[in-house]
Amino acid sequence: MVPSEENQLVPKEDMLWRCRQSIFDEMKKKFSQIESAADEPRVLCIIQDTTNSKTVNERITLNLPASTPVKRLFEDVASKVGYVNGTFDLIWGNGVNVADTTLLNQSSDKSVVDAGFEPGKKNFLHLTDKDGEQPQIVLEESSGEHDRNQDRFIGPLPREGSVGCSNDYVTQNYSYSSILNKSETGYVGLVNQAMTCYLNSLLQTLFMTPEFRNALYKWEFEESEEDPVTSIPFQLQRLFVLLQTSKKRAIETTDVTRSFGWDSSEAWQQHDVQELCRVMFDALEQKWKQTEQADLINQLYQGKLKDYVRCLECGYESWRIDTYLDIPLVIRPYGSSQAFASVEEALHAFIQPEILDGPNQYFCERCKKKCDARKGLRFLHFPYLLTLQLKRFDFDYTTMHRIKLNDRMTFPEELDMGSFIDIEDEKSPQTESCTDSGAENEGSCHSDQMSNDFSNDDGVDEGICLESNSTAERISKVGIEKNSLLYELFSVMVHSGSAAGGHYYACIKSFNDDQWYSFNDQHVSRITHEDIKKTYGGTSGSRGYYSSAFASSTNAYMLIYRLKDPTRNAKFLEVSDYPDHIKRLVQKEKELEEQEKRQREIERNTCKIKLFCMHPVKQIMMENKLEVHKDKTLKEAVEIAYKIMDLEEAIPLDFCRLVKYDEFHDYLERSYEGEEDTPMGILLGGVKSTYMFDLLLETRRPEQTFQCYKPGEVMVKVHVVDLKQETVAPPVSVRAYLNQTVTEFKYLISKAVHLPAETMRIVLERCYNDMRLLNVANKTLKAEGFFRSNKVFVESSESQDRQLAFTDSHLWKILDRHANTIRLYVSLPEQSPGSQFRRTVFQKASGDSSNVDELCQRVKGPLGNMKSVEAILEESTEKLKTLSLQQQQQDMDNGDSSKSTEASDFENIESPSNEVDSSASAENRELENQIQVSDPENFQSEERSDSDVNNDRSTSSVDSDILSSSHSSDTLCNVDSASIPLANGLDSHSITSSRRSKANEGKKETWDTAEEDSGTDSEYDESGKSRGETQYMYFKAEPYIAEEGSGEGQKWLLIHVDKRITLSAFKQHLEPLVGVPSSQFKVFRVYASNQEFESVRLNETLSSFSDDNKITIRLGRALKKGEYRVKVYQLLINDPEPCKFLLDSVFAKGMTVRQSKEELLPQLREQCGLDLTVDRFRLRKKTWKNPGTVFLDYHVYEEDINISSNWEVFLEILDGAEQMKSMSQLAVLSRRWRPSEMKLDPFQEVVLESSSVDELKEKLSEISGILVENIEFAKGRGTFPCEISVLEIHQDLDWNPKVSTLNVWPLYICDDGAVIFYRDKTEEVVELTEEQRNELMKKESSRLQKTGHRVTYSPRKEKALKIYLDGAPNKDLTQD
Repeated sequence: MVPSEENQLVPKEDMLWRCRQSIFDEMKKKFSQIESAADEPRVLCIIQDTTNSKTVNERITLNLPASTPVKRLFEDVASKVGYVNGTFDLIWGNGVNVADTTLLNQSSDKSVVDAGFEPGKKNFLHLTDKDGEQPQIVLEESSGEHDRNQDRFIGPLPREGSVGCSNDYVTQNYSYSSILNKSETGYVGLVNQAMTCYLNSLLQTLFMTPEFRNALYKWEFEESEEDPVTSIPFQLQRLFVLLQTSKKRAIETTDVTRSFGWDSSEAWQQHDVQELCRVMFDALEQKWKQTEQADLINQLYQGKLKDYVRCLECGYESWRIDTYLDIPLVIRPYGSSQAFASVEEALHAFIQPEILDGPNQYFCERCKKKCDARKGLRFLHFPYLLTLQLKRFDFDYTTMHRIKLNDRMTFPEELDMGSFIDIEDEKSPQTESCTDSGAENEGSCHSDQMSNDFSNDDGVDEGICLESNSTAERISKVGIEKNSLLYELFSVMVHSGSAAGGHYYACIKSFNDDQWYSFNDQHVSRITHEDIKKTYGGTSGSRGYYSSAFASSTNAYMLIYRLKDPTRNAKFLEVSDYPDHIKRLVQKEKELEEQEKRQREIERNTCKIKLFCMHPVKQIMMENKLEVHKDKTLKEAVEIAYKIMDLEEAIPLDFCRLVKYDEFHDYLERSYEGEEDTPMGILLGGVKSTYMFDLLLETRRPEQTFQCYKPGEVMVKVHVVDLKQETVAPPVSVRAYLNQTVTEFKYLISKAVHLPAETMRIVLERCYNDMRLLNVANKTLKAEGFFRSNKVFVESSESQDRQLAFTDSHLWKILDRHANTIRLYVSLPEQSPGSQFRRTVFQKASGDSSNVDELCQRVKGPLGNMKSVEAILEESTEKLKTLSLQQQQQDMDNGDSSKSTEASDFENIESPSNEVDSSASAENRELENQIQVSDPENFQSEERSDSDVNNDRSTSSVDSDILSSSHSSDTLCNVDSASIPLANGLDSHSITSSRRSKANEGKKETWDTAEEDSGTDSEYDESGKSRGETQYMYFKAEPYIAEEGSGEGQKWLLIHVDKRITLSAFKQHLEPLVGVPSSQFKVFRVYASNQEFESVRLNETLSSFSDDNKITIRLGRALKKGEYRVKVYQLLINDPEPCKFLLDSVFAKGMTVRQSKEELLPQLREQCGLDLTVDRFRLRKKTWKNPGTVFLDYHVYEEDINISSNWEVFLEILDGAEQMKSMSQLAVLSRRWRPSEMKLDPFQEVVLESSSVDELKEKLSEISGILVENIEFAKGRGTFPCEISVLEIHQDLDWNPKVSTLNVWPLYICDDGAVIFYRDKTEEVVELTEEQRNELMKKESSRLQKTGHRVTYSPRKEKALKIYLDGAPNKDLTQD
């Protein structure tokens, strides 16, 4: 034993030694190669992708050994960029002339050095399109080699650019390896317009049908008789020619759909492919009338069957002949949970007769009585092309929704139809009668009466006739034909998805090579018969009744078979056999495609970049897009840009040039001196989809010369400040370097603006309102924070202002004002209700009856006229005070509450008789030129839209933060009889007003103190001192002539204002210009779309506004402080629509609910026609559509009831006296369910004294008469009125919860308005027949859908599929 074992081990040791030695030799060889490669020179290749295949063009770098073959270079590039090797070209990118497009030989075995690459240097290459076609992107593989061989992907492909797709579309075992390009499959795909996959599947099937394609080619289009755009056969011809000859990966179907009369919206409508097949065939038959192809559809696709009824007593049979284009096969019989296993089973069931007996007996004409009968279908003719529709779409009467049946149903590759002829029925002697009394076939076959021409039809029809006059001949013929009815499968149209939508694609077998292909929109790939089996449907394993719900949603929907008959089976026409008109069409389409290819090539070589230009006359920045071919020179590009910007009449071409520009930073990156003849492709870095920079068409004046902009420079815009005139000059551009010192920078600026450098002060604006004085002489610009584009302010006067701290200097104040001043266009109202008052104001101000323009002219006057400006302000404000006093007196005379006047913007302007009681007398409220600035951190910008800008109501929308409006000193127009001095340092053209704010030392008025305002800090601290120093607020107004179309007679103002001013102060500045108090007009901000939104937060600044914003002033009372806009809805608990909008009203802080009800009464009477008394209705909380807390009359807003902007409340009309008296009560809405009648009673309100369940049952017993022990209740679900189907309420609700109080789980009823359903537990549910249940189900479904409840999804309304023979839809709206 031992020797024999040793003899066996020796050869194993030798083998192991040899393996080790082999591995060692191989490693040694590799190491030697690595060592030699390390010593070998390297070639650095930089490849720029210039194609449009990807969103972002890549730039890759390869460092290759000098001996690397060019062929390997292509492989490495393809691997690096992710393209299929062989679908792109590489051209040299070295040198200036891009036109030298020398292609590298992809198959060359030369080394890169022999091909012209230089070791040790950068070798630039451009990756370009190959033969005008974009490179193909390599798709990632999702499985290994084993999976790739086993399972090919044939399902719908994910959309390009999508991240993933659902499991309905792909499985984890599928891979993308079988997706081949057109050159490998030889077939062209069809582009999916949006949801036209069903159309693409049918078109590809028809194209792959030799008999249909050949017959279509034989038809010749007569252009003189019909428009080619609306000719369906001609557009199909064109499409088939393109599918056969095009070099594209996929072609469009828009011309075909346009011939159908469809517009772009039809592309977003998904239809059934079988429905499309019918409609298209009908349209082709109509178009082919009186032609050789008139009967083509019938010859290929039409079969015949007999619909018969046979008496079982006498044998009498009545029948009729029907034709069909397809056979609809049921997947699952009605009422059955088991699906048919195969197509053969479904076919047998299709012709299986049914017995008419019992109440369904048939009246026999021979027996003259009702007899048992047999009703069924019998095939007479089978078409040459047999179409089977698998009826996977059904209707679920339980859920009242369409569903898809995904059960497994097999279908053979060869189908023998001979087994579906019932010979037994032919043997029995009978008396036949052709009549119309036979029952209609309930399938989807379309019926067509065949009578006299039936016997003569055999010679024409390509199908097989099984009908004969002689029974013996008929039986004999059946036996012969049974052997010749063998069909082969060649097309499977697959649907993936659900009944609500999905995706179609086609699996088609080519009759040329018997190879199966998947035609999935633009993707065409080879597949096998194993892939066809995956479309049977179903799933592995058994799930019983719910097997369809868990099955794969990708399965066969339509099957097309062709009769196997060598004498009839056609081959596709060869090119040489094409009719002459098809040859001409092929040539025409080739020329069009070549032309399109050239145009596409031009597009791919066109650089598209943003172009800017400052118009030399209008001085506005213009923007456009420059499209220039990459081979065009810079000089030619300047000419194109010159024409695009339309500068022919403004400036000569020689005064223009293109420079590299960064629009975001407003930075000129570089100029292109001496590169006028350089192609734009080189200057821009190739053709790209997006560029990281822009171009600026720079212009100059005749006396100027263009400045050279070098890369690395920074751009500085220099503004010169004049302290005496208090002006800031327009910018002068200066180029500097970041390593320059501040001193060097001063001398550079000195040359540009001609100011002495010794006394120069430079202020850098690093960001908004961040001013920095550059006072360290040897510090570099980079250290000071300079960037690509910068803004500086310079001043060189010798005033004492230089000795002050920068933040205290006059220079800082001017720059601060400059940084915060915005330009606004204000539209004034055409007429004012107080026009008489307004005229009086202006008469006293200017000496005559002047208008706004005259006032503005006085404002703009020279310094000597400033007294008149003071007079205007003084007289205007005095008049405003008088008007306000008059209004207050009128309000008190009318018995109005003092609350309505306290909230006015002028509420503290008291009459002289009331000065003692005033918290801030007129003497303490002087109108000066100083305005106190509130803390900017507390300001938030928000505008609310007025519900009706043009209405006559005195209310407007307001935010809840209106309570946070500015303090009494900020919101009031404070007046003094003394003269008003102008602020020091402001130019003579400005109107500047301000107030000196003081703490209120007396009694606080309601709603006037900021301490009571929510969310806003007081202007004063606890010691009563002002928080900030007084700052100047700039306000300048001048007349402005608006553009045409802005409204005739409308007055406009151009206003420069400090945006830190509050809206309240801004309105007070406008008072003398509008002519009415600020409380009597509203401010609307106008947006780009001409939408107007009211600005209502008086304490907020204008920081949200920007230059050139438009403002519209409208007359009408603005909301006072503490007032809120409220929307009032009527609650109709027993109406189909329980929520009805009534009106907008205004509630005020501190107002009681009863007071608000009293104010609502006249509005309800005038606007809604509701004549109510204050005790006839209640107000209650509204949350979405749910009624909530009942508001009691003594409740006070903002104390007992929180109120907010755009608040909504319910108004509920009472049937009797109000039962809700205290907050401890609980009001619920009850509804009785009557199961014996299958109906719900109307709602009734139940008021409980506590949250006890026993009390609820007692109350329900009182109103219903049900014994307390028999009461069962449940809480309603969802939004009021908690609708639920009467078929579901008895089982679905949680009846009789085991709780003792209502405010615990699972009820949680803690507030008014909860819905309670209740029933008598002794009442039995009525028994419904199936017909009654279905009828009730339809009614309930309709009712719930109308109310918007219990609808799980909202399917889009299906649009009927139509093909319009005249090329356009019928505009007659009366037709369906």
